[in-house]
Amino acid sequence: YLVVGPDATAGRDVTSVALAAVRGGATMVQLRYKAGMSEIMQSAREVIEVLRPTGVPVIINDRVDLARALGAQGVHVGQDDMSPAEARQVLGDDAIVGLSITDAEQLKGVDPNVVDYLGVGPIFPTGSKPDATPAMGLEALSRIASSVRLPVAAIGGITEANAANVIRAGADGLAVISAICSADNPEEAARALVAKIDEARSGPR
Repeated sequence: YLVVGPDATAGRDVTSVALAAVRGGATMVQLRYKAGMSEIMQSAREVIEVLRPTGVPVIINDRVDLARALGAQGVHVGQDDMSPAEARQVLGDDAIVGLSITDAEQLKGVDPNVVDYLGVGPIFPTGSKPDATPAMGLEALSRIASSVRLPVAAIGGITEANAANVIRAGADGLAVISAICSADNPEEAARALVAKIDEARSGPR
């Protein structure tokens, strides 16, 4: 799935990049904003409306209040944000609630009855998030993925070149920023990543 915000699109419109990624095969879009509230509301509402006919869910990073106000399909929270249980209480049973995992120790606090999926990483060094924790690597990803029953979306430094190896290590899916947002053609970039996922799933792990 695509993680996207106005600071990641090389000056392009967030909606057009998100739509291109979906056309290329992205199955979820997470909106990550650092701008002022009015700009966030306008941009996020446009993305949600444009993608609604595609059936691809749009979730909001961190901001549970914003997800509720905009009618987004869910939220992704970090370890220092509102708890998944509180997010679930605010957004309801039908919402998607994702949780960031940066260390295996954090799995102890995960309730699979509350959390829908885990965003695990960073797998590799990444420049998309300056305050990211150190890269955990494929072995740590494999240990985490094999110890939980929840879907695992790997994130951090994932590219077309290493995507298949990440899936083979146990990830159920990939969350990417620059691999799509920085590409000359976001739709083709998404399609290439989907092909790598399919390649990894069809062969031996």
